[in-house]
Amino acid sequence: MIDVTVANFEAEVILASSQVPVLVDFWAPWCGPCKSLGPVLEKLEVEYAGRFKLVKINSDDEQQLSQAFGIRSIPTCVLLKDGKPADGFMGALPEGKVREFLDKHLPSEGELIAQEELSQAEALLAQGDTDTALAKLQEALAINPANDDARFDYIKLLMATGELDQAKAALAPALAQIPLQLRFEALKHWWEALNFVTTDERGQWAVDQFDALIEQNKRDFDTRLAKARWLMAAADWTAAMDELLEIVMRDKTWGEEAARKNLVAILELLTPPKAKGDQPVPGKSAGGIELTGKATALEDPQAELVSKYRRRLSMALN
Repeated sequence: MIDVTVANFEAEVILASSQVPVLVDFWAPWCGPCKSLGPVLEKLEVEYAGRFKLVKINSDDEQQLSQAFGIRSIPTCVLLKDGKPADGFMGALPEGKVREFLDKHLPSEGELIAQEELSQAEALLAQGDTDTALAKLQEALAINPANDDARFDYIKLLMATGELDQAKAALAPALAQIPLQLRFEALKHWWEALNFVTTDERGQWAVDQFDALIEQNKRDFDTRLAKARWLMAAADWTAAMDELLEIVMRDKTWGEEAARKNLVAILELLTPPKAKGDQPVPGKSAGGIELTGKATALEDPQAELVSKYRRRLSMALN
């Protein structure tokens, strides 16, 4: 249990909730029901052994925080995940009801183990240990098949190492989801590009062979798409997007919008993952609390490239 003020709110609540759910208990020293709820919450924090983090906010001393959360009565508890309120309750609930509330929202022990495997895999990838990272991701999926983050990383790594059959099998459950997540649709288009270079004779062409045909007929969209897939397989993303844009500008709907779909897939694959705990609004925390100082947003080159081609695609479609 940690006492939170405006000074440490960002670190102890917003940033912390990107790692583990944070239960915020708004209380006051004069509040009788708060005194009965507090020990229950502290007991459950110990019993749940890291599945959530408990913080307490004195609503009298920290009125700015109370107002930001719209607190009207105490005790009030708010559960935050990834910097945002997910649910809450008011009043001194009995222990059984608090357990029901927590079990509804908290990850199971298995899910926590799977998440730890995913974190270890990401660290191994950063060190260049691909084989061990693959094993960790596979283990994370075996523990929790619903872990889409682990599935995405696993499929992406399989494709990058040329294991297309395994990648296709691992991708199938994600493609059956409704609604279909854009990141998995993006992997599907990348898989099709990688498969193209191994199954289509044009996959062994030199780029000049594509260009010769396109020079003869600027509207040879089949060859342009084949070239774009060839470039995608080679991870020449910028050249692939340029080729796809040429198709979109000439015929937006050709091939059931194949060019647009592949271009959107590349943009999704290139979009840098959002760092946990990022501030969505300069000068404010993710919870909307005013912060001191000015935030400076410096876009990295890859994010700048994605923004540029998103604008170009938007212009081509309009």
